[in-house]
Amino acid sequence: MYNLSVRVEIFREDDIYVALSPELNVSSFGETIEEAKSAIKEAIEAFIEECEVMGTLDDILEEAGFTKNLDMWISRSPIAEERIALAM
Repeated sequence: MYNLSVRVEIFREDDIYVALSPELNVSSFGETIEEAKSAIKEAIEAFIEECEVMGTLDDILEEAGFTKNLDMWISRSPIAEERIALAM
């Protein structure tokens, strides 16, 4: 059993909502924000289950920047976030 804290970003693309877990590189979508949240949760759970079967989950989480605190894997958090405009 794994306890994870995963960051999810949701974007609107045309008439659907796309949900992305950047650290795990897992995405899904839905017609509403709630559907996108539910779909990304299912996609992440399937990804985790498959990694467990292959015996690679701990390695993948560590490579993705997660740290283990007792029995909980926590994704890294930025200390700052900015948007930088480039004119090229």
